[in-house]
Amino acid sequence: MVYDVSQAATIEKIRTKWIPLVNGATERGPRVPIILVGNKSDLRPGSSMEAVLPLMNQFPEIETCVECSAKNLRNISELFYYAQKAVLHPTAPLYDPEAKQLRPACTQALTRIFRLSDQDLDQMLSDQELNAFQKSCFGHPLAPQALEDVKTVVHKNVAGGVRDGRLTLDGFLFLNMLFIQRGRHETTWAILRRFGYGDDLELTADYLSPPLHVPAGCSTELNHLGYQFVQRLFEKHDQDADGVLSPSELQSFFSVFPAPPWGPELRWAVRVEPAGLPLHGYLCQWTLLAYLDVRRCLELLGHLGYPTLCEQDSQAQAITVTRAKRLDQEKGQTQRNVLLCKVVGTRGAGKSAFLQAFLGRSLGHPDAGDAAGYAINTVQVNGQEKYLILCEVEADSLLVATPDAACDVACLLFDGSDPGSFTPCASIYKRCFMDGQTPCLVVSCKADLPEGVPQPSLSAAEFCLRHRLPAPTPFSCTAPSPAVFTRLATMATLQHLAPGELHTTSFWLRVTLGAIGATVAAVLSLSLYRVLVRSR
Repeated sequence: MVYDVSQAATIEKIRTKWIPLVNGATERGPRVPIILVGNKSDLRPGSSMEAVLPLMNQFPEIETCVECSAKNLRNISELFYYAQKAVLHPTAPLYDPEAKQLRPACTQALTRIFRLSDQDLDQMLSDQELNAFQKSCFGHPLAPQALEDVKTVVHKNVAGGVRDGRLTLDGFLFLNMLFIQRGRHETTWAILRRFGYGDDLELTADYLSPPLHVPAGCSTELNHLGYQFVQRLFEKHDQDADGVLSPSELQSFFSVFPAPPWGPELRWAVRVEPAGLPLHGYLCQWTLLAYLDVRRCLELLGHLGYPTLCEQDSQAQAITVTRAKRLDQEKGQTQRNVLLCKVVGTRGAGKSAFLQAFLGRSLGHPDAGDAAGYAINTVQVNGQEKYLILCEVEADSLLVATPDAACDVACLLFDGSDPGSFTPCASIYKRCFMDGQTPCLVVSCKADLPEGVPQPSLSAAEFCLRHRLPAPTPFSCTAPSPAVFTRLATMATLQHLAPGELHTTSFWLRVTLGAIGATVAAVLSLSLYRVLVRSR
């Protein structure tokens, strides 16, 4: 906004006309930043700043005032520099000039950044942590003397800003307020933008959701970079080094999120201990999240500061997109480390108990009564550790017009004490899996109960024999055997061992062995005949 330094009336018009015109309708939220420009400084000796200062105090959106002369080209480039600075590094979102303190949103964002930079969770930044922070944001560490000067300034101005030679949160916030008060708010903006914040002091959509293309038939997994990062965070927050995140340690882990990312349902999907969340269950939870909702996984990794702390372009580099399932089926095996098994059956067949047994819980376990729909655990397949996800599916949902039966292996589960419960499983197999290449395993649950009265229709054993499926596997939740879960993971991993192919292979193997046996018998008979003739 330009006024004439030689005419006081033009300054008053800034107050009465131009500022109301630009920002008069903005009651809340950020206002358009303003640079006051006093033109024609060549016509008046001295300065007009005394007349402008009341305006700057009244309207916080005024960033600065520059006097210039368009005729003599005095301070012209400077005023455009300040105008650009007001757009790229606005003061209003950061600082309240009337209260002379940081705004709440700025304090909240800087607090998150402080917690992410505090690697040992002692609520202070050591010289090493300060230099790592400085290098991450500005490309180079502070010189030793500069570091001491910073702590000296904080110590003189803030009680408790420096403790044991380390910078506290209060000291960190004061430093940023000092930058802003001295007109160096671009420093604070550089910090905020390095950790993903936009002009509204919210994490930007580009930061939380970087581009990640997942073609049809592919899945998503955490790669070694992702696992290293989340495991390092576990070790950081596991203050007593007992291998378990207690409720208070988990709360510390959640402190950088606007809301807890996981709720009570976590204990139903992964293994937990009375003391809290163990490392195994923690990694299983991240694996489940990356597989089922990779966008949410990227968002959480962003809140945890993955791109900044790992010096990566984005958290998408912590994710691996697997090759299409079609290629796995063509090659007869998969390179996936995370496998999905859909456990299909009627209501009451024992699906929820089957999932909880996968997590090592019996029917009497306090967490076994509630179902989350998913259970994830690790399984050894030929000496390799795989993550197996069990997904509970009601049989009726796969008998609709467009069923979603995509998975790596299917478990058709029925109640062995109620043979009639197998009928929907047979219908689902014919509808969803018979013409595909997804391996299937039939499981007869509740094997500890007496078998029910056979139905006049085709029994489960006869159905499996007719369709070249493995014989029904008995399973009891009162004494669960992990062998069935290993078998499911093996069938998903080694596609060439799928049931249909197993039967075909064994058939030709029997034919070949039979032919070899017949040939050997004929040769032996001929040799025996010749021996008898000679003896005569």
